[in-house]
Amino acid sequence: MATQPRFTKQGNTPDPDSDEGSIPPVHPVDEKLPPLKMATTGLQHVAAMYAGVVAPPLIVGAAIGLSATELTFLTGACLFTAGLATFLQTLGIWKIGARLPFVNGVTFAGVAPMLAVVDSTKDKDDALPIIFGAVIVAGVLGFIAAPFFSKMVRFFPPVVTGTVITLIGISLMPVAFGWAQGPVPGADDYGSMKNLGLAGITLVIVLLLRRFTTGFVKQIAVLLGLILGTLVAIPFGVTDFSPVGDADIVGFPTPFHFGAPQFAAAAIVSLCVVMVVSMTESTADMLALGEIVDRPADEKTIAAGLRADTLGSAISPLFNGFMCSAFAQNIGLVAMTKIRSRYVVAAGGGFLVLMGLCPMAASLIAVVPRPVLGGAGVVLFGSVAASGIQTLVKANLEKDNNVLIVAVSLAVGLIPIAAPEFYHAFPETAKIILDSGISTGCVAAVLLNLVFNHIGGRKDDDDVTAPMEAGGEIAEQRVHEGSSAAGAH
Repeated sequence: MATQPRFTKQGNTPDPDSDEGSIPPVHPVDEKLPPLKMATTGLQHVAAMYAGVVAPPLIVGAAIGLSATELTFLTGACLFTAGLATFLQTLGIWKIGARLPFVNGVTFAGVAPMLAVVDSTKDKDDALPIIFGAVIVAGVLGFIAAPFFSKMVRFFPPVVTGTVITLIGISLMPVAFGWAQGPVPGADDYGSMKNLGLAGITLVIVLLLRRFTTGFVKQIAVLLGLILGTLVAIPFGVTDFSPVGDADIVGFPTPFHFGAPQFAAAAIVSLCVVMVVSMTESTADMLALGEIVDRPADEKTIAAGLRADTLGSAISPLFNGFMCSAFAQNIGLVAMTKIRSRYVVAAGGGFLVLMGLCPMAASLIAVVPRPVLGGAGVVLFGSVAASGIQTLVKANLEKDNNVLIVAVSLAVGLIPIAAPEFYHAFPETAKIILDSGISTGCVAAVLLNLVFNHIGGRKDDDDVTAPMEAGGEIAEQRVHEGSSAAGAH
């Protein structure tokens, strides 16, 4: 049997001059970059996801009425646990971790039910222990269910994955637009020409760097754009350096700082629903990332990734953190920079841990004005949507069935964005799921693919794209009339 060719330094092209068999091939995902490049590109990942990590603790902590000191502690704890969860995903232990450039952090899907817990708790001092107890139970149950949940991968051919990846990018765009308008909705300067101008300047800087630079500088264009955008923002008075001066140098997230976990049935049920939503989104994110890095996520990879998600969530409350899940915005960064090394993201996880242990370091990222983040976010999140469109190219859209699957699934997934009050009459528990366009669009795409391409035996001679095979490749297969595909699934 022929020996696989050796990858070059970039990891995506066989080296014809190499001595075959002497050096095993190195996939770009497993490539270890030079220390400086590893650090800067890892920091770029942190900058892309920082706002998403700190937003939930800030919102929940403010609702509880935590002091500024306690709020800083809770935020640092979430950064610390996000770093630990990212280590689990990228480096992995045993059968835990997708071992892809996959960033984990506090999921925003849990904010609404956590606020509901706060509102329903008479003694606000009990709110966080109740939340932490529910997260622990949801994490443990999710860990047990991971290998069964991962079997859903067979229902994700390109017509489904392409739709979901596109939805991920589109669903994240309102986040970037919100950042571009300013840090506080309703404030006098929210959506001002100043804020939108800073977002536009940052976007232009990133585009110019991507267009007129090469090599390493081009790859860290987003990080440089954030730095230059922050410098441009200083004369406009929107750059606040006070967090750096007010922050402590060292601060360890003491276990169970807010009290021992408490276990309330209603909170546990709510957070278990959130866990299902998070596992669905993580599955879609892993499939998207697998496509982007040329290492398609098979059932085994997804099971390992979900174990990391759920284990990270289960241990997070020990250090006063919340439920962890995949961060889709970092998928856009991988797609744009073409840096696919999981060790780069692990370096980002290291920065998150350091920020959790050093509040002053965390405050440096907080200096970046929200409009500047918004300008960079347009590029990052748009790159995710573009990757989804590239995947849809493989989905035989000349077939009417697949066009319908994409059309209806996108429409369902866009409801929470286009009509945020659409589900206002539904129960709060149902809205946790329905308000996630990624989850609803994913479910719609899977069900429609089953109805049109599997169930009933009649496929109109359409080519149905097979799911990820054990070898990690996506294969095309013809499903003939009268086949037993539906029964096999």
